[in-house]
Amino acid sequence: MTDRTAQLIACHECDLLQRDIQLNPGCYASCPRCGAVLYRNATDSVDRTLAYNLAAAMVFIGANVFPIFSIEVQGDRSAITLFEAVLSLWDQGMRSISLLVFLTAMAAPAAELISITYLLLPLKLGKVPPSYPLFMRVLQFIEPWCMVEVLMLGVLVSLVKLTNNFRVIPGMALWSFAVLTLLLAAAAASFNAHDVWAQLDAKWKERVSS
Repeated sequence: MTDRTAQLIACHECDLLQRDIQLNPGCYASCPRCGAVLYRNATDSVDRTLAYNLAAAMVFIGANVFPIFSIEVQGDRSAITLFEAVLSLWDQGMRSISLLVFLTAMAAPAAELISITYLLLPLKLGKVPPSYPLFMRVLQFIEPWCMVEVLMLGVLVSLVKLTNNFRVIPGMALWSFAVLTLLLAAAAASFNAHDVWAQLDAKWKERVSS
């Protein structure tokens, strides 16, 4: 009964309970009731996701260290980083906006990058990370809050408006955020939760049996 229960999967759209089947590489399983995609058998999904994620982590550090843009007025230039912009919004009394920018553009992407690295790097090395179900659930929770692309749109709109009065020079962080948006999208597209769960459970069973 335990083995049969472990082979069942519930559709995330209509909750139809059905058996988990083996798929050929590149194929996907869909729900017979609503047609939703249940899972895919993507080749090298863990390797590709880990590669995108590590690259995004390095770009994310640069995006938070370097200035987003600089403003030059009568020969004087002042630059600002994302964290300095968050502090400036807080000091100006716009605390809700400051907190929202911090959570969606800094905290959520950092938590997502850390969680994916924590899960996939030990798995790539043939190990099982402790408390991996917790990190999988944390990753599922914070994914909708990672909105780097919204930050990019807001910064671009601000730059267009500022160019009417000042000379605006895009900083390294702005280009880093643009690359980060692409890398996070690529990591999200290649991440296969079903494949990760299956490999983690298999490693855990090997560890327990040995």
